[in-house]
Amino acid sequence: MIVGYIQNAPRFGNKEENFKQVENLTRGLKADLLVLPELFATGYTLISRAEAVQMAESNEGGTARFLMKLSDATGAVVVGGFIEQEGDQIYNSALMVYGNSVIGSYRKIHLFYHEQFWFSPGNKPLPVYEVKGMKIGMMICFDWMFPETMRTLVLRGAQIVAHPANLVLPYCQYSMVTRCLENRAFAITANRVGRETRGNDDFLFTGKSQITDVEGKILASGDIDTPQVALTEIDIHRADNKDINSINNWVSDRRPEFYF
Repeated sequence: MIVGYIQNAPRFGNKEENFKQVENLTRGLKADLLVLPELFATGYTLISRAEAVQMAESNEGGTARFLMKLSDATGAVVVGGFIEQEGDQIYNSALMVYGNSVIGSYRKIHLFYHEQFWFSPGNKPLPVYEVKGMKIGMMICFDWMFPETMRTLVLRGAQIVAHPANLVLPYCQYSMVTRCLENRAFAITANRVGRETRGNDDFLFTGKSQITDVEGKILASGDIDTPQVALTEIDIHRADNKDINSINNWVSDRRPEFYF
C-alpha cells in the first residue's frame, strides 16, 4: 500500500484558497491512503462559537465534495478534518471518503484548550473502517495524548490510524513512536504549518507530519514550516502480527482485569 500525508498551510476562513493549495500539492499523485490535517480547509484559531457555526458543514458539504474529488484524482482513501454541524451541535471532526462515497466520520473526543468553548465533545465511538484492503481508524490531534484512544482503535482491528492534527505542543511526533510500538500499528499524523494570530491566541504550528510503522520506526517526516506531501510504501499486514517473540503476544498477554 502507498500511504501518505498532506501537510498544508491554510489561510484562515478561506476554504477555496485552501482547497486550491491542496490540489496543487497533490497534482499527478497516486496513492492508496492520504491524510490531511485537522481543519485543513478553514484554519484553526477561532475566536467565537459563531465563527465555528459560520464555517460548519454537514458531511455532504463543500469539504466532503472536495475530498471526494481528491480521492477520485489520486485513487486514494482520503481523510481530512472539518467543522461538522449536526442540528445545533458543532464538532471538530474528521471525514473519510473513497471515490464518490463518504465512508464515515469521527468527532474529536478530547478537545484542546479553547476548542472546549467552540465545539461539542465527540459523541461517536472511535471508528474503524475497512476500505481498499485496509482497516483504518481515525483520531484527531490531542487524542494522541490519551493512550486509550489509539489502543481502542487497534483493539477494534485498526491496522493503520489516520491522525489529522494541528499540533502546537512539541511532544506528539516523539510520542507517536511509542503509540505505534505499544500497539504494533501504523499511524499517519498529518500536521499543518504556519502561524495564526487571532484574538488572544498566537499559535505556531509545528509541522513535522509523520508516518510511523509498527515498530516505532519513522518512515517519513515533514519540515517544520513547508507545505509538502510525503508518500511511503507499507505492508499493511505487518500490523496483523501481534507476536512480540515466540512466547509473548501483545493481545493474549494483556490483563485487562487489572487495568483501571
